[in-house]
Amino acid sequence: MSEAVEKVSAVLGRMGAPSALAPRLAAALGPQPAAELDANPWLLLRLPVVTVEQADYCARRHLGEAARPDDPRRLGALVGHTLRTAARRGHTAIEEKRLAGVVGQLGVADPRAALEAAVAAEEAALFESADEPDDDFDFEEGGVPEVPDLPDPERFYASPEVGNAEQRLGEELLRLIGGSEPIMDPVTAAETLEAATSRGGFEISDTTREALLTATLRPVTVVHHGPGDRDEAARTLVCLAAIARESQVGIAVVAPTAQTAAAVNADLARATGGEEPGSGQAGEGEPGEEPAPVRAVSLAELLAAEPAPAGLVVLHESMSLGVARTADLVATCTDDAHLVLLADPDQAPSATPGRVVADVAASRTAHVAAIADEAEPSPLTVLARAAAGGGWPEVEAPDREVVRVPASSAEEAAHRVVQLVTDSIPRALGIDADQVQVVAAREDGPAGARALNAACKERLNPGPGAHGGFDVGDRVVLAAEGPGYGPGDTGYLRAVSEGAVVELTGGSRVTVHDPAALRPGWAVGVAAAHGGCWPAVVTVFPPEVPVSRPQVYTALTRATRHVSVVDATDGALEAGVRETLAPERTTRLALILREG
Repeated sequence: MSEAVEKVSAVLGRMGAPSALAPRLAAALGPQPAAELDANPWLLLRLPVVTVEQADYCARRHLGEAARPDDPRRLGALVGHTLRTAARRGHTAIEEKRLAGVVGQLGVADPRAALEAAVAAEEAALFESADEPDDDFDFEEGGVPEVPDLPDPERFYASPEVGNAEQRLGEELLRLIGGSEPIMDPVTAAETLEAATSRGGFEISDTTREALLTATLRPVTVVHHGPGDRDEAARTLVCLAAIARESQVGIAVVAPTAQTAAAVNADLARATGGEEPGSGQAGEGEPGEEPAPVRAVSLAELLAAEPAPAGLVVLHESMSLGVARTADLVATCTDDAHLVLLADPDQAPSATPGRVVADVAASRTAHVAAIADEAEPSPLTVLARAAAGGGWPEVEAPDREVVRVPASSAEEAAHRVVQLVTDSIPRALGIDADQVQVVAAREDGPAGARALNAACKERLNPGPGAHGGFDVGDRVVLAAEGPGYGPGDTGYLRAVSEGAVVELTGGSRVTVHDPAALRPGWAVGVAAAHGGCWPAVVTVFPPEVPVSRPQVYTALTRATRHVSVVDATDGALEAGVRETLAPERTTRLALILREG
C-alpha cells in the first residue's frame, strides 16, 4: 500500500468510511488526496459508489456542527456529483436551468449558489453559447434594417474534464475545417479512382464513388455505412490510399481497438487479394512505383508512436468514441489533413460522454456521404438491417451465420453460452474459442458478464487467480488507456513481473502497470464491446433485462462471420428492438462548431 493510500485510509477511518475506498479516492483526488479529503469530506462523492446520504453522514462525523447543509464545500460537491452522474449516462453538459432543477431536487435551498460554489471549487466548468439564428434581418419600410434583440447566451455546466475535452475537440475540428484545401481536383480524383479499381480488380458503387470524391474535396467528412458494407469499406480504403499516394499526402487508417485494426487489415487483404498489410505508411514512394500497402492501426498504437504526417486520416467505428478520445485523434492531424469518420449511424452511442458523429453531421460544418455495397447481403447483414428498422425476423442461414438459441432461464442461458464458446462454434464452424467473444446485455446475474467470465475461465483456463484474480493464459479486456493500449482492447495475459504483459489481438504485446485496468475478457458488456470486431460473437439476453434497438444492433454487428443470439427474455428482445431507442444526450459539440 502506497503512503498516499495509507493516509487517505486513515482519514476515512476518522469519518467512519470503509478503508476499501482509499485506493480509488487517492487516484481520483489531487496530489495531496489525504489533505484534500480531510478538508472536505464531501469529496467522497467523487466515487460513484458513494451516495449523498453516506457523504453527509461522514461529513457530520468528521466536522461535527460545522457540517451544514449550505456549506459551499457540500454544494459544490453535490453539483459535481450530479455532473459526473450525467457524464456516465453520456451527457457532456447540462443546461443551467435543468441542472438547477436537479440540484434543487437534492434538497438544496439555493441551487444558483450551488452552481457558483461548484465553479469556484472547480467541480464544474461553465460554458456559454450564443448560437446564431438562421433567420436574416427583417427590413422596415424604407429599407432600414430592423436589428433584432440579441438573445441571452445559453449557459451549460459540465464536469471540467468532459467539458474541456468537448471544447478541445470542437476547436481541433474547426482548425481542420478552416485550414485544408482539396487533396486533388475532381477530374484527377476520378481518374485515380478508375485506375485503382482497375488495378485492384474490383468495382465500387456510384454511392461510394461520390463519397470518395467528397472526402477528397472536403476537410471533414462523415461517411455512413451499414452492416453489410465491410468489403466496400475495405475497397474505399484502397481507393483513398491510391488518392493519397498520387497526391503524395499519405494516409492513416485508425481503429478504436487492436482487434478492430486486425479485422480491418484482414478485410484489406481480402479486398486486394493478397496477404494482410505489413507495417509502413501507404502513400510512400513515387508515383508509378508499386503502392505500399495501407495498414490499419489502433488509436492507442497511433498515439503511442510518432506518426508520419498524413493528408488523409480515416477513423473506423467512429460511433464508439466519445469526445475525449476523438479529440486525442484529431489533435494529431496536421492543419491541412482531411478527416474521414466512418460510422454506422444505427449503432449505440459511445460508452463515454458525447455523440461525436451525430453532432459533427448536425453542425452543418462538415459534409455527410455514404458508401454502399451492392452485393447480395449475408444472413447476418439481413438480421442486422432488420433490427435497425425495428424488426426481428427469422433469417435463413444455411451456413449457420446466424443461430438463435432460446433459453427458459438465466441459468440455462449461461449454460448455452459456455457450450457455444467451448464446443459448438469451434466444432461446427471451425472458429477457435479464442476468436469467439461473448457480449452480455448485463454485468450481474447468472447470465451476466461476471458469471460468464467465471464459467468460461473454469472451462478454458482454470486456475487459482494467483495474480490479483488472474492467471497467465486468462483472456482479459483493458478498461483504461496506457502506452499502446486503450479501453476495449482484448487479449491474453502472458506474463506477470513488474507489470502484466498482455498480448493483444494482432500480436503486439503491452505492459499494464495498473491492476485496475485489467478485467476478465471472455465476456464483456455491450459498451465494452462497442468498437471491437470478432469473427464470432455470442450475445446473451437474460430475463428481465432492459433491451433497446441500438444495444441489440451493436451486439449483432460486432461479429464478422457468425453470431449466436441466446435469448431468455420471453419476447422482451423483440419488443425492445421494436420499441426502445437510445436515450437522448445533451452535448455542445454541434454548437461549438456552428459558432466557430
